[in-house]
Amino acid sequence: MKKIPNQMLIIFGASGDLTTRKLIPAIFDLYKDGHLPESFAVLGVSRSQLSDKEFRDKSIWKSPFLQKAIAKQEDEFIKTFAEKFHYHDLGSEYDRSYDDLAQKIAELNEQYQTQGNYIFYLSTPPSLYGTIAKNLNEANLSQENGGFRRLIVEKPFGYDLESAKKLNETLHHYFEEKQVYRIDHYLGKETVQNLLVTRFSNSIFEPLWNRRYIHHVEITNAETVGVEKRGGYYDKSGALRDMFQSHLLQIVSLIVMEPPISADAEEIRDEKVKALKSLRIMKSDEEIIKNTLRGQYVTTQIEGRTHKGYREEEGVNPESTTETFAAIKFYVDNWRWKGVPFYVRTGKAMPTKVTEAVIHFKTPPHEVFMSQDAYRKDNKLIIRIQPNEGILIKFGVKVPGLGFHVDQANMEFYYSDLESAQVMDAYERLLLDAMQGDTTLYARADEVEAAWRFVDPILKCWENNPAVNTYGYSVGTWGPRNSDEMIEDSFGWRNPGDHLTDETGFCILC
Repeated sequence: MKKIPNQMLIIFGASGDLTTRKLIPAIFDLYKDGHLPESFAVLGVSRSQLSDKEFRDKSIWKSPFLQKAIAKQEDEFIKTFAEKFHYHDLGSEYDRSYDDLAQKIAELNEQYQTQGNYIFYLSTPPSLYGTIAKNLNEANLSQENGGFRRLIVEKPFGYDLESAKKLNETLHHYFEEKQVYRIDHYLGKETVQNLLVTRFSNSIFEPLWNRRYIHHVEITNAETVGVEKRGGYYDKSGALRDMFQSHLLQIVSLIVMEPPISADAEEIRDEKVKALKSLRIMKSDEEIIKNTLRGQYVTTQIEGRTHKGYREEEGVNPESTTETFAAIKFYVDNWRWKGVPFYVRTGKAMPTKVTEAVIHFKTPPHEVFMSQDAYRKDNKLIIRIQPNEGILIKFGVKVPGLGFHVDQANMEFYYSDLESAQVMDAYERLLLDAMQGDTTLYARADEVEAAWRFVDPILKCWENNPAVNTYGYSVGTWGPRNSDEMIEDSFGWRNPGDHLTDETGFCILC
């Protein structure tokens, strides 16, 4: 790993949940493992009235998300870490002069010798991105005069294609594209990155990675919880915007993309954009209704206990048709993937918290052992992204004994088995990449717009066409029953269990 330059991380929205829950624990792990540069400082910025000490107490000493980690360290070690943290109160609003902030940054830059290298992390609602970028620019904090300036923004990157374009135009007015880092924590997961390595460094996979040998591809993202306290936000978003447009299409792009010329960040991002542009856009409502399905979890009784339906959640319209489950079938129009169907689903209140991609290979063209059922069980390559990150290959083997009875065997690999390697948390990895100036795992402007271009017609159809149904499903099940009918040849979805090798039935109540 190359040497990381001295720098300062300025976090807007520093008093919010994301900073306390994700960012500061990630910074602490980087510090603990010796990844931070020699001269490093953190400046929290928000509208809360906090002193440096109060900010340190809230974010470090008394943070419930750091208690286990700091309990294993000496007080002096934690004290040295905490002293790197400072706070600036913006006052009543974000849209104001940042001259005082610029002065504070200059003082810390001098104190910590961070050489004018600043990363601005916007842990705020997206509606503030343009405002903050403008004020940073007016305070001469966006110009790279002797040091780098980087702007990290969280998803959602827009609400639709039009708003995504507008957001990109606004950010580009004050920062160059090379300075903008659009963070998607799914891309920070080790197994997502390993998709590239699995494909392009193994000759046993890449020759088979095409329409000749792959029958179909499916991706599942499932959460066991409902919308919880996010009902107000979620009712304006839905599963398609919240998960599919960003996280899941990023995974699709890594499966679909062509080999990059090199491991250079821009080469990889160029191929991802080409992959997203090759997705066949569904243009008619008839095509969309045929190839998409949306669902919503309903009130469910399980062992005498009532689980609230989506419409009973706080902040949700009692007549809402917003989807908590979405399943999409689509095709990729290029040489490699022509005719191979892709199936992607995401849902809340499901049996297992899991994200995985499954490559289903075609069965052999001639059935030698025709009396056996092995050919009704396709070979699979399963890439588990969370939890229990790993890779599983399912293949046929002979059952010991007389005859040629064939059963399916598992060959699995878990990242947790690598005792010599530490698997970084997603935010840890992405923050470290931003500090090094590595944009590989960050979304580019044209990448974001290409994803919205595919999703936009589906959203418009779902919102405007009365023929689109929202199907109910019970809490703790794998979504609406008719979602299994989307997959051709009676394959159905793979319904994963907690462990990589587990495969459950269609419907589980828990």
